[in-house]
Amino acid sequence: MAKTTSLPAIASGEAGLQRYLQEIRNFPMLQPDEEYMLAKRWKEHGDSRAAEKLITSHLRLVAKIAMGYRGYGLPIGEVISEGNVGLMQAVKKFEPDKGFRLATYAMWWIKASIQEFVLRSWSLVKMGTTANQKKLFFNLRKVKSQIEAMQDGDLRPDQVELIAKKLGVTEEDVVSMNRRLGGDTSLNATIREDGEGEWQDWLVDESDNQEEMLVQSEEQSMRHGLLQDAMEKLTDRERRVFEARRLQDDPATLEDLSQEFGVSRERIRQIEVRAFEKVQKAVKNASQRLLGPKTLPAPTA
Repeated sequence: MAKTTSLPAIASGEAGLQRYLQEIRNFPMLQPDEEYMLAKRWKEHGDSRAAEKLITSHLRLVAKIAMGYRGYGLPIGEVISEGNVGLMQAVKKFEPDKGFRLATYAMWWIKASIQEFVLRSWSLVKMGTTANQKKLFFNLRKVKSQIEAMQDGDLRPDQVELIAKKLGVTEEDVVSMNRRLGGDTSLNATIREDGEGEWQDWLVDESDNQEEMLVQSEEQSMRHGLLQDAMEKLTDRERRVFEARRLQDDPATLEDLSQEFGVSRERIRQIEVRAFEKVQKAVKNASQRLLGPKTLPAPTA
C-alpha cells in the first residue's frame, strides 16, 4: 500500500507543519456508507484508490493524536509520519463487516506506532521497553495532574505511593522517572542536545476536538456492543443477576435477589461470579478477534 499511496509531504519547520495541516483539511471526511464501500473495494478487490481515500480522510485524526506527543522534543513532522504508518497498517487490516468505524480501529494502530517511535528516539531519557516502563513514561504527567501534584521538584512520599499504586509500578520507578522528566529544568530550556523542543511544549491543549470525540463515542459504542453480545451467552437468571449486581447505579443486594429467586444469598453470589466470568471471557475473545493484539480491556469487577 505504501508504494501506491501518495500522502502530503511534511516540510521541516513550523511553516512546513502549518502548510501540511492546512493541506490535510482539504480531504473530506467520509460518511459511514461511503467509508464502508471504500473499505470493501480495498478488502475484496485491492483497489488502491479506495485505500488512499480511506487514509487521507483520517490524516487529521493522526495529526491530532500526534500533537499530544509534542512534549517529547521530537520533530513533530516525524511523529505525524509515524502515525501515518500506523494508519496505513490499520487500513490494511480493517474489516468493514465487523460493523465499526475505521477511526475506532485505527486509533489503536496510530498510538502504538507513535509510542514505539517515541520510545526508540527520545534522547533525554534512555528508556527500557517493558510494559510498566511504557505505562509510567506516558502516564506520569497525567496522573500527577489528577492528584494535583504538578509542583516542581520531588514528589511527597504519599504522592509517590499513590502514583505507584495507580500505575502498577514501584515507588522507586516513580521517583526516578519524575526526576528525569522534571528536575529543575526551565520551561524554555531545550530538551534535546540539537536544540529542538522546549519543556514548555509539555503544556499542550488537552481539550477534545471533534475527531477525538468521535473516536471516544465509537469506542464506547464498541464496548457496549461487545458487552451486549457477551450477555447473550448467559441464561435468563444469570443475565438478571449480572445486570442487577454489575450494571446498575444502585446494585441490588444478595438478599433482595435471593428472595426474588427463592435461593440462598450464597447461591446468588455463585451465579453472579459465574456470569461475570462468562461475560469477561466472551468480551476478551471478541475484542481479540476484532483488534488483534490491541484489545479492549475486559469488564472489571
